[in-house]
Amino acid sequence: MAQNHYFPGVALLITHYNRSKSLERLLNSFANIGCVFDEIVVSDDGSKPEHQEYLRELQPKFNYKLITTPVNKGLGNNINKGQDAVTAPFTLYVQEDFEPAQDFPLHFGNALSILFERPDIDMARFYAYFKYPYLKPLRDGFSEMMFKLWYPGYKKFYYYSDHPHVRRSNFLQKFGRYPEGLKGDVTEYTVMMAFLKKKGKGIYYDDYQGLFFQKNSSDEPSTMTRETWRTTGNPFIAFVRDIYRHIKFNRDYLR
Repeated sequence: MAQNHYFPGVALLITHYNRSKSLERLLNSFANIGCVFDEIVVSDDGSKPEHQEYLRELQPKFNYKLITTPVNKGLGNNINKGQDAVTAPFTLYVQEDFEPAQDFPLHFGNALSILFERPDIDMARFYAYFKYPYLKPLRDGFSEMMFKLWYPGYKKFYYYSDHPHVRRSNFLQKFGRYPEGLKGDVTEYTVMMAFLKKKGKGIYYDDYQGLFFQKNSSDEPSTMTRETWRTTGNPFIAFVRDIYRHIKFNRDYLR
């Protein structure tokens, strides 16, 4: 049996939509590595009846607060209502299609230690698709993300992400609520810009794909869809996309 790692003052917030088996796998994976939180909040975005029924079946086993909505209202609403239900001072936010690594408790404890020492830091990021380009080494495998408008490239703007991270639970009060009624990627982009404009600060785990693994099965595939031009590897389209992002990101930040 795994040794328990209790994290006082931390809520685990999981957003869910039509992937109840994935949610069960995530909760089991935290239990298997001994992670114990003050509270667990599962925020469901109007899933199909069979998934909502399974969420209720799982609830006694994992003892989570289940926050529901009668109809799908999108990512922004799902995070807002989930965060509103949190009472702990820190929130570990994870989407249901991720799974933590075996050594996550050690590094999560180090991240919390830094947040306790540095009240100016708002969040610690544990996963990304690519390495953030401007990092200042801190300690225990974490670096402080550095953002200046004059730094070269547009990837410096990817400072905030909805991928697994721990943040102070006053996030909505400090940076604003997530916009509702928008596509998921637009919602994330809007929050990213708000975080930068309000001078949010974050740290970043250097092995950025070593603490969480994204798990998508054929039975419960990803529910996030993106337009082809955003992800294609076509060299010409990729070049035009990079120029477009560079202009758009700088323009939106200066507005």
